[in-house]
Amino acid sequence: MYNSRQPDKEPFRLIIDRHLSWEILRPFATGLGLLILIFIGFSAARQLTAAAEGQLDMLTAFKLIGLNTLITLEILLPSALFFSVLAAIGRLYRDSEMTAFYAAGVSRTRILEAVFKLALVIALITGFISVQGRPWAFRTSYALESKAEAEFDLKKMATGEFVNMDGSDYIFIAKGIDLEQGLHKDVFLQKTHKRQGRSEIIVAEFASLPSLNPGQAMQAQFYNGYNYLLDTREKRDVTLAFKEMIVRLPNEEALERYRRKAETTLTLSQSSEPKDIAEFQWRITTPLATILLALIAVPLARSAPRESRFRNFFIALGVYVALFSMTSVLRTWIEQEKLGAMPGLWTAYLIEGLLLAILVSQPWKKRR
Repeated sequence: MYNSRQPDKEPFRLIIDRHLSWEILRPFATGLGLLILIFIGFSAARQLTAAAEGQLDMLTAFKLIGLNTLITLEILLPSALFFSVLAAIGRLYRDSEMTAFYAAGVSRTRILEAVFKLALVIALITGFISVQGRPWAFRTSYALESKAEAEFDLKKMATGEFVNMDGSDYIFIAKGIDLEQGLHKDVFLQKTHKRQGRSEIIVAEFASLPSLNPGQAMQAQFYNGYNYLLDTREKRDVTLAFKEMIVRLPNEEALERYRRKAETTLTLSQSSEPKDIAEFQWRITTPLATILLALIAVPLARSAPRESRFRNFFIALGVYVALFSMTSVLRTWIEQEKLGAMPGLWTAYLIEGLLLAILVSQPWKKRR
């Protein structure tokens, strides 16, 4: 009996997937590498300058460069994929390969499917970096910066000059330093409390370095000294002798920055603070942004065989900038409570989805 079963099309589908993926991955690898090198160069200039000034050692500088590069990958990966799809599909149109695909019965939907499969892999990597790698990198970099800043301040405060402590309005001076124990000698700390109408002075034999510990307030420990509370309204002064005293230094801005960027994604998901919501939605939507940008690049890359590539490139560049700017604006609105958690950042991706549908369906983008 005659077998009327259609030939298996699966090998042909796999050939299309492999061919398109290879055409996209080549410029993707090159473009991503260049973007990473550019960012490393920018980051290295800042970190190595700080190392040259003695603010941190070279090993810490290289660690910070690596951590900052990891953080920025959540932006570099979607960007590199977008422009790689644009370049690869555009080349296939110019070389008439897309015309051959269509003549062989390959639909535009099939092209989008092949790009989607590759974009999904890149999106999963981007999502992992954003959800797990980003907070870990921020926690680690803050800890390294805190340690480096503490060591730098330890040297700077031993110069016998008055130092205004970062993140507070305390004035500090020390005549000497014990590097092995990390202690200042013959120290003086002063702060004016304007609301209370008094000035506070601490004079001590030793003091430990005030440093920023992630998730904690800055504090300094003083040993064997006196605490003077001088009433500027000429009512009553107070003198207190102590063996050990702990002074907590206000540093709310640094603590807020640390908590929001370095907090785990699970913890952020349970927060009702607008800034935490904005940070959480940014992290979980990066995979969706990666996929939508890649798919949008496919119709934007359409061109006639001998048409200039620059027209489509500038249009795509404008779309790319507009989409990222819109996401940034919406994120700021969420932080400022001008936009609620719903629709939140999902508004941007709804607009991107509508844009994708328009670009795919509109006949004016098709070339004869």
